[in-house]
Amino acid sequence: MAAGAPRIFVSHLSGVAVFDPNGDQVGRVRDLVVMLRVGRKPPRMLGLVVELPTRRRIFLPMTRITGIQSGQVLSTGVLNVRRFEQRPTERLVFGELLDRRVTLVETGEEVTVLDLSVQQLPRRDWEIDRVFVRKGRKGGAFRRAKGETLTVEWSDVTGFSLEEHGQGAENLLATFEQLRPADLANVLHHLSAKRRAEVAAALDDERLADVLEELPEDDQIEILGKLAEERAADVLEAMDPDDAADLLGELPEEDKERLLSLMQPSDAADMRRLMAYEEHTAGGLMTTEPIVLRPDATVADALARVRNPDLSPALAAQVYVCRPPDDTPTGKYLGTVHFQRLLRDPPYTLVGSIIDDDLQPLEPDAALPVVAGFFAAYDMVAAPVVDEAGSLLGVVTVDDVLDHLLPEDWRETEYHLEEGVGADGA
Repeated sequence: MAAGAPRIFVSHLSGVAVFDPNGDQVGRVRDLVVMLRVGRKPPRMLGLVVELPTRRRIFLPMTRITGIQSGQVLSTGVLNVRRFEQRPTERLVFGELLDRRVTLVETGEEVTVLDLSVQQLPRRDWEIDRVFVRKGRKGGAFRRAKGETLTVEWSDVTGFSLEEHGQGAENLLATFEQLRPADLANVLHHLSAKRRAEVAAALDDERLADVLEELPEDDQIEILGKLAEERAADVLEAMDPDDAADLLGELPEEDKERLLSLMQPSDAADMRRLMAYEEHTAGGLMTTEPIVLRPDATVADALARVRNPDLSPALAAQVYVCRPPDDTPTGKYLGTVHFQRLLRDPPYTLVGSIIDDDLQPLEPDAALPVVAGFFAAYDMVAAPVVDEAGSLLGVVTVDDVLDHLLPEDWRETEYHLEEGVGADGA
Protein backbone atom coordinates (compact mmCIF):
# COMPACT_ATOMS: atom_id res chain seq x y z
CA MET A 1 0.00 0.00 0.00
CA ALA A 2 1.03 3.60 -0.46
CA ALA A 3 3.01 4.84 2.53
CA GLY A 4 0.63 6.39 5.04
CA ALA A 5 -2.40 5.83 2.78
CA PRO A 6 -5.58 6.01 4.90
CA ARG A 7 -8.11 3.17 4.89
CA ILE A 8 -11.61 4.51 4.25
CA PHE A 9 -14.80 2.59 4.96
CA VAL A 10 -17.29 3.12 2.16
CA SER A 11 -20.18 3.83 4.53
CA HIS A 12 -18.39 7.10 5.38
CA LEU A 13 -18.51 8.16 1.72
CA SER A 14 -22.27 7.94 1.21
CA GLY A 15 -23.63 11.42 0.53
CA VAL A 16 -20.22 13.06 0.92
CA ALA A 17 -19.80 16.34 -0.97
CA VAL A 18 -17.57 16.50 -4.07
CA PHE A 19 -15.65 19.74 -4.62
CA ASP A 20 -13.75 21.22 -7.56
CA PRO A 21 -10.28 22.87 -7.16
CA ASN A 22 -11.91 26.24 -6.41
CA GLY A 23 -13.76 24.81 -3.41
CA ASP A 24 -17.17 24.86 -5.11
CA GLN A 25 -19.41 21.86 -4.50
CA VAL A 26 -20.29 19.99 -7.70
CA GLY A 27 -22.36 17.15 -6.26
CA ARG A 28 -22.58 14.31 -3.74
CA VAL A 29 -21.35 10.70 -3.75
CA ARG A 30 -24.21 8.25 -4.30
CA ASP A 31 -22.25 5.04 -4.99
CA LEU A 32 -18.84 3.57 -5.76
CA VAL A 33 -18.11 1.68 -8.99
CA VAL A 34 -15.74 -1.29 -8.82
CA MET A 35 -14.64 -4.08 -11.15
CA LEU A 36 -14.53 -7.59 -9.69
CA ARG A 37 -11.61 -9.82 -10.57
CA VAL A 38 -11.07 -13.56 -10.85
CA GLY A 39 -10.67 -15.58 -7.66
CA ARG A 40 -9.84 -13.68 -4.51
CA LYS A 41 -8.08 -10.66 -5.99
CA PRO A 42 -9.39 -7.40 -4.46
CA PRO A 43 -11.73 -5.42 -6.75
CA ARG A 44 -10.32 -2.32 -8.40
CA MET A 45 -12.20 0.91 -7.77
CA LEU A 46 -13.06 2.61 -11.06
CA GLY A 47 -14.79 5.76 -9.85
CA LEU A 48 -17.76 7.32 -8.08
CA VAL A 49 -21.38 7.86 -9.02
CA VAL A 50 -21.94 11.54 -8.26
CA GLU A 51 -25.33 13.21 -8.11
CA LEU A 52 -25.33 16.77 -9.42
CA PRO A 53 -27.62 19.49 -8.04
CA THR A 54 -29.87 18.82 -11.05
CA ARG A 55 -30.37 15.23 -9.73
CA ARG A 56 -28.50 13.82 -12.73
CA ARG A 57 -26.09 11.04 -11.77
CA ILE A 58 -22.74 11.01 -13.54
CA PHE A 59 -19.57 8.90 -13.39
CA LEU A 60 -16.45 10.49 -11.89
CA PRO A 61 -13.36 8.35 -12.71
CA MET A 62 -10.72 7.88 -10.02
CA THR A 63 -8.23 9.53 -12.40
CA ARG A 64 -10.14 12.79 -11.89
CA ILE A 65 -10.12 12.55 -8.10
CA THR A 66 -7.24 14.31 -6.37
CA GLY A 67 -8.10 13.41 -2.80
CA ILE A 68 -10.55 11.61 -0.53
CA GLN A 69 -10.56 13.22 2.89
CA SER A 70 -12.78 13.27 5.93
CA GLY A 71 -16.18 14.48 4.80
CA GLN A 72 -15.19 15.49 1.26
CA VAL A 73 -13.96 14.34 -2.13
CA LEU A 74 -11.70 16.63 -4.17
CA SER A 75 -11.80 16.48 -7.96
CA THR A 76 -9.92 18.05 -10.85
CA GLY A 77 -13.06 19.99 -11.74
CA VAL A 78 -13.24 18.39 -15.21
CA LEU A 79 -16.57 16.56 -15.21
CA ASN A 80 -18.36 14.64 -17.93
CA VAL A 81 -22.02 15.42 -17.26
CA ARG A 82 -23.45 12.58 -19.34
CA ARG A 83 -25.76 10.35 -17.32
CA PHE A 84 -24.09 7.35 -15.62
CA GLU A 85 -24.83 3.98 -17.20
CA GLN A 86 -23.53 0.84 -15.52
CA ARG A 87 -21.55 -1.56 -17.73
CA PRO A 88 -21.70 -5.36 -17.56
CA THR A 89 -18.35 -5.74 -15.77
CA GLU A 90 -19.04 -3.02 -13.19
CA ARG A 91 -20.52 -3.49 -9.72
CA LEU A 92 -22.07 -0.83 -7.47
CA VAL A 93 -20.79 -1.07 -3.91
CA PHE A 94 -23.85 0.32 -2.11
CA GLY A 95 -26.35 -1.16 -4.55
CA GLU A 96 -24.89 -4.65 -4.98
CA LEU A 97 -22.19 -5.55 -2.45
CA LEU A 98 -23.41 -4.30 0.94
CA ASP A 99 -25.85 -6.53 2.90
CA ARG A 100 -24.79 -9.43 0.71
CA ARG A 101 -24.35 -12.94 2.18
CA VAL A 102 -20.82 -14.27 1.70
CA THR A 103 -18.83 -17.16 3.13
CA LEU A 104 -15.73 -17.16 5.33
CA VAL A 105 -13.15 -19.26 3.49
CA GLU A 106 -11.55 -20.72 6.62
CA THR A 107 -14.70 -21.89 8.43
CA GLY A 108 -17.34 -22.06 5.68
CA GLU A 109 -19.64 -19.91 7.82
CA GLU A 110 -22.06 -17.53 6.12
CA VAL A 111 -21.83 -13.87 7.14
CA THR A 112 -23.45 -10.58 6.11
CA VAL A 113 -21.43 -7.76 4.58
CA LEU A 114 -21.90 -4.58 6.62
CA ASP A 115 -19.14 -2.42 5.19
CA LEU A 116 -16.07 -2.45 2.93
CA SER A 117 -12.84 -0.50 3.15
CA VAL A 118 -10.90 1.01 0.25
CA GLN A 119 -7.28 2.02 0.19
CA GLN A 120 -5.02 3.72 -2.35
CA LEU A 121 -2.17 1.79 -3.93
CA PRO A 122 1.24 3.34 -4.74
CA ARG A 123 0.34 4.15 -8.38
CA ARG A 124 -2.85 6.06 -7.51
CA ASP A 125 -5.11 3.04 -8.08
CA TRP A 126 -7.69 2.24 -5.40
CA GLU A 127 -8.99 -1.17 -4.40
CA ILE A 128 -11.28 -2.76 -1.85
CA ASP A 129 -9.00 -4.50 0.65
CA ARG A 130 -11.14 -5.46 3.67
CA VAL A 131 -14.68 -6.56 4.48
CA PHE A 132 -16.57 -5.80 7.70
CA VAL A 133 -19.03 -8.63 8.35
CA ARG A 134 -21.52 -9.89 10.96
CA LYS A 135 -21.98 -13.54 11.82
CA GLY A 136 -25.44 -15.01 12.26
CA ARG A 137 -28.63 -15.28 10.22
CA LYS A 138 -29.63 -12.46 7.87
CA GLY A 139 -32.68 -10.69 9.16
CA GLY A 140 -34.61 -11.30 12.39
CA ALA A 141 -33.00 -10.88 15.76
CA PHE A 142 -29.50 -11.24 14.36
CA ARG A 143 -29.75 -8.46 11.83
CA ARG A 144 -28.63 -5.49 13.91
CA ALA A 145 -28.69 -6.34 17.59
CA LYS A 146 -26.76 -9.62 17.77
CA GLY A 147 -24.00 -11.55 16.11
CA GLU A 148 -20.25 -11.17 16.32
CA THR A 149 -18.72 -8.61 13.94
CA LEU A 150 -15.23 -8.79 12.49
CA THR A 151 -13.09 -7.27 9.77
CA VAL A 152 -11.39 -9.69 7.36
CA GLU A 153 -9.24 -9.42 4.26
CA TRP A 154 -11.07 -9.52 0.92
CA SER A 155 -9.32 -12.84 0.15
CA ASP A 156 -10.78 -14.38 3.34
CA VAL A 157 -14.35 -14.36 2.00
CA THR A 158 -16.00 -15.82 -1.06
CA GLY A 159 -19.35 -15.16 -2.61
CA PHE A 160 -19.08 -12.06 -4.76
CA SER A 161 -15.90 -12.60 -6.75
CA LEU A 162 -15.89 -14.02 -10.28
CA GLU A 163 -15.60 -17.80 -10.36
CA GLU A 164 -12.47 -19.29 -11.91
CA HIS A 165 -14.53 -21.37 -14.33
CA GLY A 166 -16.83 -18.56 -15.35
CA GLN A 167 -17.21 -17.48 -18.96
CA GLY A 168 -17.17 -14.06 -20.55
CA ALA A 169 -14.90 -11.12 -21.14
CA GLU A 170 -14.32 -10.58 -17.42
CA ASN A 171 -12.20 -13.70 -17.10
CA LEU A 172 -10.30 -13.01 -20.29
CA LEU A 173 -9.47 -9.53 -19.03
CA ALA A 174 -8.45 -10.86 -15.65
CA THR A 175 -6.14 -13.35 -17.32
CA PHE A 176 -4.33 -10.54 -19.16
CA GLU A 177 -4.70 -7.92 -16.43
CA GLN A 178 -0.96 -7.44 -15.96
CA LEU A 179 -0.18 -7.12 -19.68
CA ARG A 180 1.14 -3.89 -21.07
CA PRO A 181 -1.31 -2.13 -23.42
CA ALA A 182 0.78 -3.13 -26.48
CA ASP A 183 0.66 -6.81 -25.50
CA LEU A 184 -3.07 -6.74 -24.74
CA ALA A 185 -3.59 -5.03 -28.10
CA ASN A 186 -1.79 -7.94 -29.75
CA VAL A 187 -4.17 -10.35 -28.00
CA LEU A 188 -7.20 -8.39 -29.19
CA HIS A 189 -5.90 -8.23 -32.74
CA HIS A 190 -5.91 -12.02 -32.97
CA LEU A 191 -9.42 -12.49 -31.54
CA SER A 192 -12.54 -12.80 -33.67
CA ALA A 193 -14.39 -9.55 -34.40
CA LYS A 194 -17.24 -10.64 -32.09
CA ARG A 195 -14.90 -11.48 -29.22
CA ARG A 196 -12.88 -8.31 -29.79
CA ALA A 197 -16.04 -6.22 -29.42
CA GLU A 198 -17.01 -8.05 -26.21
CA VAL A 199 -13.61 -7.45 -24.64
CA ALA A 200 -13.59 -3.79 -25.71
CA ALA A 201 -17.03 -3.32 -24.14
CA ALA A 202 -15.75 -4.79 -20.86
CA LEU A 203 -12.63 -2.60 -20.60
CA ASP A 204 -12.88 0.69 -18.73
CA ASP A 205 -12.36 3.87 -20.77
CA GLU A 206 -8.75 4.51 -19.72
CA ARG A 207 -7.60 0.95 -20.38
CA LEU A 208 -9.43 0.78 -23.71
CA ALA A 209 -7.89 4.11 -24.75
CA ASP A 210 -4.38 2.80 -23.97
CA VAL A 211 -5.04 -0.39 -25.95
CA LEU A 212 -6.58 1.41 -28.93
CA GLU A 213 -3.42 3.49 -29.27
CA GLU A 214 -1.47 0.25 -29.83
CA LEU A 215 -3.84 -1.39 -32.33
CA PRO A 216 -3.66 -1.30 -36.15
CA GLU A 217 -5.84 1.33 -37.77
CA ASP A 218 -8.45 -1.15 -39.07
CA ASP A 219 -8.96 -2.62 -35.59
CA GLN A 220 -9.26 0.86 -34.09
CA ILE A 221 -12.00 1.86 -36.52
CA GLU A 222 -13.84 -1.45 -36.08
CA ILE A 223 -13.87 -1.24 -32.27
CA LEU A 224 -14.79 2.44 -32.16
CA GLY A 225 -17.66 1.81 -34.56
CA LYS A 226 -19.17 -0.82 -32.26
CA LEU A 227 -19.20 1.42 -29.20
CA ALA A 228 -22.14 3.62 -28.30
CA GLU A 229 -21.37 7.12 -29.60
CA GLU A 230 -21.19 8.74 -26.17
CA ARG A 231 -18.79 6.10 -24.94
CA ALA A 232 -16.72 6.36 -28.12
CA ALA A 233 -16.34 10.09 -27.42
CA ASP A 234 -15.27 9.33 -23.82
CA VAL A 235 -12.62 6.87 -25.03
CA LEU A 236 -11.29 9.35 -27.59
CA GLU A 237 -10.96 11.95 -24.81
CA ALA A 238 -8.95 9.45 -22.76
CA MET A 239 -6.52 8.78 -25.63
CA ASP A 240 -3.40 10.84 -26.28
CA PRO A 241 -4.59 13.80 -28.40
CA ASP A 242 -2.34 12.95 -31.36
CA ASP A 243 -3.50 9.31 -31.47
CA ALA A 244 -7.14 10.34 -31.13
CA ALA A 245 -6.76 12.90 -33.91
CA ASP A 246 -5.19 10.28 -36.20
CA LEU A 247 -8.10 7.92 -35.54
CA LEU A 248 -10.72 10.62 -36.06
CA GLY A 249 -9.04 11.58 -39.31
CA GLU A 250 -9.74 8.11 -40.70
CA LEU A 251 -13.48 8.30 -40.06
CA PRO A 252 -16.13 9.58 -42.49
CA GLU A 253 -16.68 13.32 -42.08
CA GLU A 254 -20.18 12.88 -40.68
CA ASP A 255 -19.05 10.39 -38.00
CA LYS A 256 -16.06 12.54 -37.12
CA GLU A 257 -18.15 15.67 -36.58
CA ARG A 258 -20.73 13.79 -34.54
CA LEU A 259 -18.07 12.42 -32.18
CA LEU A 260 -16.36 15.79 -31.87
CA SER A 261 -19.69 17.37 -30.90
CA LEU A 262 -20.01 14.87 -28.03
CA MET A 263 -16.55 15.60 -26.62
CA GLN A 264 -15.57 18.22 -24.09
CA PRO A 265 -15.04 21.51 -26.00
CA SER A 266 -11.36 21.82 -24.99
CA ASP A 267 -10.59 18.25 -26.09
CA ALA A 268 -12.46 18.72 -29.35
CA ALA A 269 -10.51 21.94 -30.00
CA ASP A 270 -7.22 20.07 -29.56
CA MET A 271 -8.35 17.39 -32.02
CA ARG A 272 -9.38 19.91 -34.66
CA ARG A 273 -6.08 21.74 -34.31
CA LEU A 274 -4.07 18.55 -34.76
CA MET A 275 -6.15 17.39 -37.74
CA ALA A 276 -5.34 20.66 -39.52
CA TYR A 277 -1.74 19.46 -40.05
CA GLU A 278 -0.52 16.91 -42.56
CA GLU A 279 -0.12 13.48 -40.95
CA HIS A 280 3.61 13.07 -41.65
CA THR A 281 4.70 16.45 -40.29
CA ALA A 282 5.77 17.60 -36.85
CA GLY A 283 2.33 19.18 -36.36
CA GLY A 284 0.60 15.95 -37.30
CA LEU A 285 2.85 13.87 -35.03
CA MET A 286 2.85 16.05 -31.92
CA THR A 287 0.86 15.73 -28.71
CA THR A 288 -0.64 18.89 -27.24
CA GLU A 289 -0.14 17.92 -23.57
CA PRO A 290 3.54 18.38 -22.62
CA ILE A 291 4.71 19.60 -19.21
CA VAL A 292 4.63 23.39 -19.45
CA LEU A 293 6.03 25.61 -16.68
CA ARG A 294 6.47 29.34 -16.29
CA PRO A 295 10.03 30.67 -15.80
CA ASP A 296 9.37 31.46 -12.11
CA ALA A 297 8.51 27.82 -11.32
CA THR A 298 11.10 25.94 -9.26
CA VAL A 299 12.95 22.68 -9.82
CA ALA A 300 10.75 21.21 -7.07
CA ASP A 301 7.65 22.21 -9.07
CA ALA A 302 9.10 20.58 -12.18
CA LEU A 303 9.97 17.32 -10.43
CA ALA A 304 6.47 17.13 -8.96
CA ARG A 305 5.04 17.32 -12.48
CA VAL A 306 7.53 14.79 -13.84
CA ARG A 307 6.51 12.26 -11.14
CA ASN A 308 3.00 11.99 -12.61
CA PRO A 309 2.63 8.23 -13.27
CA ASP A 310 0.24 8.88 -16.17
CA LEU A 311 3.02 10.50 -18.22
CA SER A 312 4.96 8.43 -20.72
CA PRO A 313 8.73 8.27 -20.13
CA ALA A 314 9.31 10.42 -23.22
CA LEU A 315 6.98 13.20 -22.03
CA ALA A 316 8.48 13.05 -18.53
CA ALA A 317 12.04 13.43 -19.86
CA GLN A 318 11.89 17.21 -20.01
CA VAL A 319 9.77 20.25 -19.20
CA TYR A 320 9.09 23.23 -21.46
CA VAL A 321 9.43 26.75 -20.10
CA CYS A 322 7.01 29.28 -21.59
CA ARG A 323 5.31 32.58 -20.88
CA PRO A 324 1.58 32.31 -20.03
CA PRO A 325 -0.85 31.01 -21.08
CA ASP A 326 0.31 27.56 -19.98
CA ASP A 327 -1.95 25.50 -22.25
CA THR A 328 -0.86 24.93 -25.83
CA PRO A 329 -0.57 27.06 -27.85
CA THR A 330 1.32 28.79 -25.07
CA GLY A 331 2.86 32.20 -24.74
CA LYS A 332 6.46 32.68 -25.91
CA TYR A 333 8.51 29.47 -25.74
CA LEU A 334 11.75 30.12 -23.81
CA GLY A 335 13.48 26.75 -23.79
CA THR A 336 13.67 23.25 -22.37
CA VAL A 337 14.91 21.83 -19.07
CA HIS A 338 15.99 18.19 -19.23
CA PHE A 339 15.22 15.74 -16.43
CA GLN A 340 18.92 15.15 -15.69
CA ARG A 341 19.44 18.88 -15.13
CA LEU A 342 16.49 18.91 -12.71
CA LEU A 343 18.23 16.22 -10.67
CA ARG A 344 21.48 18.21 -10.46
CA ASP A 345 20.10 21.56 -9.26
CA PRO A 346 18.70 22.51 -5.82
CA PRO A 347 14.89 22.30 -5.44
CA TYR A 348 14.54 26.09 -5.04
CA THR A 349 16.27 26.87 -8.38
CA LEU A 350 14.04 28.68 -10.88
CA VAL A 351 13.61 26.73 -14.11
CA GLY A 352 13.95 29.97 -16.07
CA SER A 353 17.61 30.13 -15.00
CA ILE A 354 18.57 26.64 -16.24
CA ILE A 355 16.85 26.36 -19.61
CA ASP A 356 18.54 24.85 -22.64
CA ASP A 357 17.84 27.19 -25.55
CA ASP A 358 20.66 26.08 -27.87
CA LEU A 359 18.58 23.73 -30.04
CA GLN A 360 16.17 25.17 -32.56
CA PRO A 361 12.64 23.79 -32.05
CA LEU A 362 10.78 22.01 -34.84
CA GLU A 363 8.42 23.91 -37.12
CA PRO A 364 4.90 22.44 -37.36
CA ASP A 365 5.24 21.73 -41.10
CA ALA A 366 8.62 19.96 -40.75
CA ALA A 367 8.44 16.69 -42.73
CA LEU A 368 8.93 13.28 -41.11
CA PRO A 369 12.51 12.79 -42.42
CA VAL A 370 13.48 16.16 -40.91
CA VAL A 371 11.90 15.21 -37.58
CA ALA A 372 13.61 11.81 -37.57
CA GLY A 373 16.93 13.43 -38.42
CA PHE A 374 16.54 15.85 -35.51
CA PHE A 375 16.06 12.98 -33.06
CA ALA A 376 18.99 11.01 -34.46
CA ALA A 377 21.37 13.97 -34.56
CA TYR A 378 20.72 15.24 -31.04
CA ASP A 379 19.86 11.97 -29.19
CA MET A 380 16.48 13.33 -28.12
CA VAL A 381 13.39 11.46 -26.92
CA ALA A 382 11.06 14.47 -27.30
CA ALA A 383 11.23 17.74 -29.21
CA PRO A 384 9.19 20.96 -29.00
CA VAL A 385 7.09 22.22 -31.92
CA VAL A 386 6.92 26.02 -32.10
CA ASP A 387 5.03 28.26 -34.55
CA GLU A 388 6.17 31.49 -36.24
CA ALA A 389 4.87 33.57 -33.34
CA GLY A 390 7.11 31.65 -30.90
CA SER A 391 4.29 29.76 -29.16
CA LEU A 392 4.75 26.13 -28.11
CA LEU A 393 2.17 24.10 -30.04
CA GLY A 394 3.07 20.66 -28.73
CA VAL A 395 5.78 18.04 -28.50
CA VAL A 396 6.83 15.19 -30.78
CA THR A 397 7.99 12.06 -28.94
CA VAL A 398 10.29 9.41 -30.34
CA ASP A 399 7.61 6.69 -30.16
CA ASP A 400 5.38 8.66 -32.53
CA VAL A 401 8.27 9.02 -34.97
CA LEU A 402 8.93 5.27 -34.87
CA ASP A 403 5.23 4.53 -35.42
CA HIS A 404 5.43 6.30 -38.75
CA LEU A 405 8.86 4.99 -39.80
CA LEU A 406 8.21 1.28 -39.20
CA PRO A 407 6.28 -0.87 -41.71
CA GLU A 408 2.50 -0.66 -41.43
CA ASP A 409 2.23 -4.23 -40.11
CA TRP A 410 4.91 -3.86 -37.43
CA ARG A 411 2.34 -4.21 -34.63
CA GLU A 412 1.61 -7.76 -35.74
CA THR A 413 5.22 -8.81 -35.08
CA GLU A 414 6.09 -10.20 -31.66
CA TYR A 415 9.33 -8.75 -30.29
CA HIS A 416 10.39 -11.29 -27.69
CA LEU A 417 13.94 -12.63 -27.52
CA GLU A 418 14.22 -16.25 -26.44
CA GLU A 419 16.16 -16.85 -23.27
CA GLY A 420 19.83 -17.30 -24.02
CA VAL A 421 19.55 -16.06 -27.60
CA GLY A 422 21.41 -12.93 -28.53
CA ALA A 423 20.59 -10.33 -31.14
CA ASP A 424 22.79 -12.17 -33.62
CA GLY A 425 20.88 -15.42 -33.04
CA ALA A 426 23.85 -17.10 -31.32
